[in-house]
Amino acid sequence: MRIELATSPGSAERPNEDWASAALPASGQGGSLVVLDGVTPPTGDDGCAHGVPWFTAHLGGALLELSTTRPDLSLTEILSTAIRRTADSHRQTCDLSHVRTPQATVVLARWGGPLDDVEHLVLSDSALLVEAPGGEVRAVLDDRLDRLPREALRTHASADALRNAEGGFFTAAADPSVAARAVTGRTPRAEVRSLTALTDGASRWVDMFKEGDWAQCVALVRREGPQGLIDRVRAVETATEERTEVIRWKLHDDAAVVFAEL
Repeated sequence: MRIELATSPGSAERPNEDWASAALPASGQGGSLVVLDGVTPPTGDDGCAHGVPWFTAHLGGALLELSTTRPDLSLTEILSTAIRRTADSHRQTCDLSHVRTPQATVVLARWGGPLDDVEHLVLSDSALLVEAPGGEVRAVLDDRLDRLPREALRTHASADALRNAEGGFFTAAADPSVAARAVTGRTPRAEVRSLTALTDGASRWVDMFKEGDWAQCVALVRREGPQGLIDRVRAVETATEERTEVIRWKLHDDAAVVFAEL
């Protein structure tokens, strides 16, 4: 088994709000991976005394621990429990009802359970790429954000109105029930060669800059490693900036990649 990961901040002036990790339990029977993309509040006001990096570290740590020690729980139940545990850890000091309370996108995968399946969960706009033994790649995506009209997201106020709301999009914040909104599924382990988890700062190599398709993205990560993909994204961003082109969202974003070859 081969597992590699890399993460890079979008700016040296701001902390990296992405979080990535993987674990192989002592039993040697399986493993899990977690990738989170912390949501940056537009004004720095999120009602929390700790901040987004603190939140992603606590949520990510809970997800990794639960996914390796609780095979009896589904990934949906694990996400719900991890959200509740994280919320409880700062409920007494922070305003968790704030619309911008720290939150994150989620990719969670686990393999080697009782059914020897590869389980997956994706919430919001990070991505999980599932590669078959023959090289075919399936992208597991939660595309609710992409399906919203661009004008609906034009201002922070309008975007906030759609955040964790019916008809909008969902992230892991303080409400455990949001776990039921995640995209989930399972694949027989024999049908999975590798998993690649990407925050949108890394997946933009495909979905924003059109440098290749998902299969080419996995091939690049296998050949050059997760940092190789991030380096290529940074090169395209720099070239875009030099051409003074306008792209959606941020020109430079935090990026995280986990590659697991099963």
